[in-house]
Amino acid sequence: MTNRHVLITGGAGYIGSLLTSELLRANYRVTVLDSLLFGGESIVPFLSHPNFNFIKSDVTESRAVRDAAKKDWQVPDSIVHLAGIVGFPACQAVGRPVAWKYNVEATKLVFEQAADLGVERFVFASTYSNYGLSQDGKPVTEESPLNPQSLYAETKIASEEYLLSQKDSACAPLLFRFATLYGISPRTRFDLIVNQFVLEAFTKRELIIYQRGYSRSFVHIRDVVRGVIMGLEAEQSKVRGQVFNLGTENGNYSKNDIVNFILKRMPETVVEYKDLTFGGDMRDITVSFEKIKRVLGFDTTLTVDDGVREVLFALKSGLIRNPTDDRYRNAQFIVQ
Repeated sequence: MTNRHVLITGGAGYIGSLLTSELLRANYRVTVLDSLLFGGESIVPFLSHPNFNFIKSDVTESRAVRDAAKKDWQVPDSIVHLAGIVGFPACQAVGRPVAWKYNVEATKLVFEQAADLGVERFVFASTYSNYGLSQDGKPVTEESPLNPQSLYAETKIASEEYLLSQKDSACAPLLFRFATLYGISPRTRFDLIVNQFVLEAFTKRELIIYQRGYSRSFVHIRDVVRGVIMGLEAEQSKVRGQVFNLGTENGNYSKNDIVNFILKRMPETVVEYKDLTFGGDMRDITVSFEKIKRVLGFDTTLTVDDGVREVLFALKSGLIRNPTDDRYRNAQFIVQ
């Protein structure tokens, strides 16, 4: 059984908290580095775990990772860099200089410290938003041109370019471009399409839909966590300097399709369609996931229908009692 040490920046967040849980279950040692912008309730259950360590710090601080790595245990074998301002509304809200500081400069800082410490692998969370619009209507692959439609995507592309320039470093970068996530985690988000639609249908009995025919790609958070762990455990030669779309062809849907999944479980929901009259995230793409299936043997285990059922159960049963609270939305991001 493994007892390798993974440091997760943003480990109290939507992905990080579930990744922490699964790594601990697999007998990894886990250090979470997080500024707790959205609180730390998601990692409280791990505090008594002998393989868990928490450091409250901000990734924009020049020694954050170095200090965290040396505090109690030896240098991590791998770093999973999840911390940042996630999503185009949050980036738009804080503006370019702040978004660049937290998403690009912080990535460089964390990687430089990882390389100096002798960390073997650096896993970076990127996004399929980088592709923007599909130019020929065909599924985009990791080789497709990048066409960012938001400040968020611009920051992720800049980080990717830096990390790929470091692919010959002793610290091997591995980049995942996540599809749009859905599902429940210890720190659930309700500003993601599937989760948000379920919440609005459940609480308001209505949905207002923009860009109804636009295609997106969706993946359950539990499958994303599985994919990241597969990346951590893969042979170095398979993943060094590689970019993988992380999701499934079976998750390529239009917003209309997502609405139909909602209506299947909440048929009384009133749906209203509106034209998009504001500058937003104009992604309209279908994504290929052939590479991650071929190289890592990855495939998903959960569907959008599973996600809708899961989120609806969490709301109906009261597992999440105040789902409209700001802590469940990255778009409420405020830099103090």
